[in-house]
Amino acid sequence: MTIRIVLMTMLAGVLCLGGTAAVAQEAPKVALPNAGVPEIMTIEGTFVRAAYNNEGYVILGYEASNRSVGEEWMLLDVGLTVMSRVPDVTLRREAFSLTTPDGATLPLPSIEEHRKGDSRAIQNRARVQRDSINYFPPNASRACAIVFFPDLTSRAMPRDDVEVSSSRACLGRLFFKIPGGIAYGQHFLNVKFEKSVIRVPFRILTKDEEKLLNKNYKSIKKQVEDAFKPKK
Repeated sequence: MTIRIVLMTMLAGVLCLGGTAAVAQEAPKVALPNAGVPEIMTIEGTFVRAAYNNEGYVILGYEASNRSVGEEWMLLDVGLTVMSRVPDVTLRREAFSLTTPDGATLPLPSIEEHRKGDSRAIQNRARVQRDSINYFPPNASRACAIVFFPDLTSRAMPRDDVEVSSSRACLGRLFFKIPGGIAYGQHFLNVKFEKSVIRVPFRILTKDEEKLLNKNYKSIKKQVEDAFKPKK
């Protein structure tokens, strides 16, 4: 398949730094997170992650959530589509879940549960702390809204599903209620398509991990490109 995105990885696994700062001259080695499903994982920025397979493609941005450690609500900017020649699919709310660092898998909350909660702090943060996630396969050229959680200031009505086709780039926001608050560590956004599951790995980074990623971005990119090259 041809997809116009740059293959990189998430700083989402263990960083094998080999000891002390004295060895920091060498670029750190990264271990890819084990999604447990066949897929290719990518990075489009410090807080932008994506994964895809032969059926579907999912991308997410999570900077506001990385700045909200300890808070109850997680916000993810999400985009999705299906690949060329894959039949259209309707994804319902039940198709989305979140796996947290402690291994728990959380369902997408209902619109009622979200409105009874208070996600104003992270929504305000997301107005200024967000990255573009408009990186899609070239066939996905028509706009499409994911409105599980429409903005209360908009006229959009909430829906419990989203219709996805290979020509549609669907964008929207997902919220998850996190017992005990957002924690540092490895997370997965899980999306169940018709025949497969895509698990987008993303890591809530500590300040040191974020600095390390930014400092070694090109090296990490190269490591992942090599990891996803077709085997000869």
